[in-house]
Amino acid sequence: MTKKGIISIVAVLATLALIIAVLQKNKKKNAETTAVVAEGSTGAVAVNVEKVAKSDINLDFSSNGTFASNQDLTLSAENSGRVTRILVDEGSRVSKGQVLARIDDELLDVDAQTAQANYQNALRDLERYESSFKTGGVTRQELDNARLKVQTEKSKVQSASRKSNDANIKAPISGIINKRFIEQGSYVNPGAQLFEIVDVSKLKLKVTANENQVVNLRMGDRVMIKSNVFPNSSFGGRVSFIAPKADASLNFPVEVEVSNSSGSQLKAGMYGTAVFDFPKQNAALTVPRTAFVGSVNSNKVYVLENNQAKERQVTAGRILGDRVEVLDGIKEGETVITSGQINLVDGTEVQVVK
Repeated sequence: MTKKGIISIVAVLATLALIIAVLQKNKKKNAETTAVVAEGSTGAVAVNVEKVAKSDINLDFSSNGTFASNQDLTLSAENSGRVTRILVDEGSRVSKGQVLARIDDELLDVDAQTAQANYQNALRDLERYESSFKTGGVTRQELDNARLKVQTEKSKVQSASRKSNDANIKAPISGIINKRFIEQGSYVNPGAQLFEIVDVSKLKLKVTANENQVVNLRMGDRVMIKSNVFPNSSFGGRVSFIAPKADASLNFPVEVEVSNSSGSQLKAGMYGTAVFDFPKQNAALTVPRTAFVGSVNSNKVYVLENNQAKERQVTAGRILGDRVEVLDGIKEGETVITSGQINLVDGTEVQVVK
């Protein structure tokens, strides 16, 4: 063996010896740590506690949102033609059925007159066919065709008359003209936007409530509304919608209908605050939410008795923020453990952290 090979073998052996020495040292340290942990496990588990007592229940809450209009629609043209008259402008108040504009109906009138003339001709032809049928001059099929033509021409008259009437653009709802898309003399096609009409006689304040709050809401509940724009005024409203399903943020959409007929102070798009005020509740036994093992649904807590943790089954009531109402299973004056339950079993020795 060469001198170079001997040196390589010696280097490898030295490295192995160093690795073994490090492993032995780590093994000794782990054994010491395990011994300390084993020694400490025989002691009491440190916990936080709270004495069970009755407390006042306050269900009131407020929620911020934005006002939306009662109705908001964009009126579109149903026929082609030139705008000959515009009778309203932006900001005008309109009533349902009011004429807003007129589209040139010259061609529409011609179509209506033609359809009426064809219908009258079809009626006269039908009279002749019926007379001839009695004398055998025409067949039953020819008579039926004449009757069918009368019905067809009558339908054309109704369609042409409706189109002619549609030349008068009428408001489908009462409200305010928020935007006008046309000018007098402009030419429009079916589907062209004409007016945007907004009804703000009633507004909807759209807010949200969490799962603890929404269970106390009922349709028709009265709600006080506040707005930063009018700090000296308050508005009354009623709950008009409660979503049956939570949104992506696990909150439930709620709508409060607000009357806005007096001066229309409020505008759609403004911010508002709904103040939900509930009747005073009787005091009840409550414990911190953290007292429950795992979750409130477990209905299990630990009670401190003679420096030991005693498992107790309880009946949970309403969830009130970070506290939970307890209906049964625990008495006023007992002490409930509020932390450290993960290290507890029934009868575990505990030490209260001051």
